Amino acid sequence: MTPEVPKNHPRYESLVTREKIIEGMHQKIVAEAGLIAHGRGEAFDYILGENTPDFALKQEKLAVITLLKAEEPVISINGNVAVLCPNEIVELSRILEAPLEINLFYRRLEREEAIKNLLEKAGAQNIYGVDQSKQETIPEISHQRRIVDSRGIARSDCVFVPLEDGDRTMALRKLGKDVVTVDLNPLSRTSLTATVSITNNVSRAVKEMVSFAKDYKNMNSLALEDEKKRFDNKALLQEALKFMSSRLEELASDRKLFEV
Repeated sequence: MTPEVPKNHPRYESLVTREKIIEGMHQKIVAEAGLIAHGRGEAFDYILGENTPDFALKQEKLAVITLLKAEEPVISINGNVAVLCPNEIVELSRILEAPLEINLFYRRLEREEAIKNLLEKAGAQNIYGVDQSKQETIPEISHQRRIVDSRGIARSDCVFVPLEDGDRTMALRKLGKDVVTVDLNPLSRTSLTATVSITNNVSRAVKEMVSFAKDYKNMNSLALEDEKKRFDNKALLQEALKFMSSRLEELASDRKLFEV
């Protein structure tokens, strides 16, 4: 985070977030490709107005309920998630009783250790994905994200995979696992394949999920099931697309927007 960004800058939050990603790259936590992925997502966030719409809050509630109802939930962590919301993701892990597992596309020991250290500083105590003696592989994936922990993703029935690769989402679904994801692009393979898709900025989404998890944590299974019936993932994805489309039409019709 750089002191050069004044808090009254109209793009303050965006610039601070970019600095987190850049610093994370220098610390070997974020892969260089992670910068590109962040910028791509930020473009979609502009369309959302850089706020959480009502449909995304519903998606987050459905996501939390799905994770709470799972028998063996796991939270998959990559470099971008680690630097953008370490404290929130660790707190969510604690509330959901879902272990954290480091899983990387650009897999290097130094990155795994750097992410592990960052998560431990945020309070995480039991982190999977770094013990080579506990490794298994996901069928149908040829890249490094096929490697999973036998205590975590390998045995899980539900995986929360914010900022996910579409092919791994598809592979996990083929294995019969529920997949919860955060992806600002509602038309990505990840969004279209996941059990629950959250169309939102990951930092906002995880923070809001922590709040919902606290609310839902003490509800019994029947009450959670009744609450879950209020939401439909496909319908909410369609709502996300309609929201983005209508917002673009609204902005295109706003003549004051172009009077600089």
